[in-house]
Amino acid sequence: MGLQNTKPPRAKQANIVMLGLDSAGKSTLLYKFRCKDAFVTVPTVGFNVDMIEIKKGFTLTFWDVGGQEKMRQLWGNFLEDTAGLLYVVDSSDKRRLEESRKEFELILKNESIKNVPVVVLANKQDLAGALNAEEITRRFKIKKYCSDRTWYVQPCCAITGDGLAEALQRVATFAKQYTRSKE
Repeated sequence: MGLQNTKPPRAKQANIVMLGLDSAGKSTLLYKFRCKDAFVTVPTVGFNVDMIEIKKGFTLTFWDVGGQEKMRQLWGNFLEDTAGLLYVVDSSDKRRLEESRKEFELILKNESIKNVPVVVLANKQDLAGALNAEEITRRFKIKKYCSDRTWYVQPCCAITGDGLAEALQRVATFAKQYTRSKE
């Protein structure tokens, strides 16, 4: 009899759900992760899916789900089998900050993503008056809502690409740790 290798195979891929209000910058971020060039995007009706190989043999599948009000009720359907939530906030849109926070809080209450790591992207840092990562952390009460999971707030700018490499790295690390912990 041969020796049985009982170690589970290393995770080869993980699903990441990308949520946030419409115009927060989700699709632009996704294009930027992939191509390094900013695109002019149109509002996402439905969702975009993109696979990005992070390291040799480890791929993240990003589910970028539209943020218009009628789409938000469908967000829950995308939370099954996810290894990370990437929540995008337009840091310069103070008018809709509270609305975004409420949606964030609702998602975190969903049983499907209990303990799933969260990376909040404080996007549009290039705009005047944009709230920094500390402000977003405070206003979104992230320490309270994410006390049961790994989380990080990354300031970034989808147009210039600032902070995106760090964000991608963070998401990949969290997703890897999370998939390992489930094995």
